[in-house]
Amino acid sequence: MTISFSKALGIHEAALNFRSERASVLANNLANVNTPNYKSRDLDFRQALSSQMNATSSNFAAQTTHARHIDASTLSTDDAGLLYRVPHQPSIDGNTVEDQIEHAEYMKNALAFQSSFQFLNSKFTGLRSAIRGE
Repeated sequence: MTISFSKALGIHEAALNFRSERASVLANNLANVNTPNYKSRDLDFRQALSSQMNATSSNFAAQTTHARHIDASTLSTDDAGLLYRVPHQPSIDGNTVEDQIEHAEYMKNALAFQSSFQFLNSKFTGLRSAIRGE
């Protein structure tokens, strides 16, 4: 009998990947806080979660012609839910990054990432003890 990690972990693996991706987007925003005309971006968790739960087939179809080609079934043609953030206080130079809001969102994302990671860690601990028969 084999263990299906997708059934054992559920949506939590995708949530952890999303939190990691969002951390990258938020860090990019913070890195460009002084760049003129830079537009702040963010990912919508609800939209990403609903698309992940409703994903029955791939949006992108490609054929591989060689055994060493990379499978493109996980590629997406859209911008993966990347949205522009509307600033509370727009800047004169056209930059929409608000330093305090970006830091707050980054910290909230970091806490959510840590909680998802701890949840997955406890799942793996449970699976390991089940395999060992403890």
